[in-house]
Amino acid sequence: MRPWLRLLDDEQRPRLVETAYPNLVVWSSLWPRRPDALVRFELASDGLAGTELCWTLLVDEPLPDPSLLGHLRKRINQLINGNLRDTFGQ
Repeated sequence: MRPWLRLLDDEQRPRLVETAYPNLVVWSSLWPRRPDALVRFELASDGLAGTELCWTLLVDEPLPDPSLLGHLRKRINQLINGNLRDTFGQ
C-alpha cells in the first residue's frame, strides 16, 4: 500500500477501474457502503515541468445526503491534496 493512502476503518483500498495513459485514472470506491462512488483523475501537462490534476467524485442516484457527500469529498481532498502532495520532494 502507498504510505500516503492512509485509510479510515470504514474505507477500503481502491482498484483501478479505467486508465488511459497518461491522462486518466479511475478508482473504484473507497467506501464499501457506497460502492458506486468512483474517483476520476484527469491529468494534463501544465506546459512547463508540472502536471495539473483534477479529481471528480462520481456517484449514482440517490445522491448521498449533504453530510456524507461532504465527508467523501473531504476524504479525497485529504488523501490526494494533503497526504499525496506532502510526499513530493521527499
